[in-house]
Amino acid sequence: MKLTDKWFSSLSADENDNLVIVTGRDDIMEFVESGKFKERAEIYWKYEGDVKGMPSEKLSEQMEEVEVALRKAMEKDKLAILTGIYTGGNQKTWVFICRTVKVFGERLNEALASFDVLPIEIYTEKDPECEEYLDMLEMRGWAGDGEDDDE
Repeated sequence: MKLTDKWFSSLSADENDNLVIVTGRDDIMEFVESGKFKERAEIYWKYEGDVKGMPSEKLSEQMEEVEVALRKAMEKDKLAILTGIYTGGNQKTWVFICRTVKVFGERLNEALASFDVLPIEIYTEKDPECEEYLDMLEMRGWAGDGEDDDE
């Protein structure tokens, strides 16, 4: 199984009707269907956004650094795969499918050790069918980015 770096973007809204940019990973169905990724971990970073609920440029850069560190730690041996990123409504959320959340937690601490304490929360649950990813993947058709998503 080869992990690619193909993504799509779509617009959505949260429960308060705030704009949310959804960035989803394409071409990982082989991982989803393997049955090896039975758990899901979500990392939430709440922030004070602009009038549209988006992070400042400086905060976006810091979040990008965190994301790079997380992906490097989790995806190096495919322990976990980043499947989606939600930004907007004063919150950024990273969603990973995982082989085991126990080791995910250990790697999370290692990956973020060089950063100052971050205002993040972590949520995990069993998701053997990767339902959250499949739900998010349905948004791909709404992306409207001009790219041809046909396989």
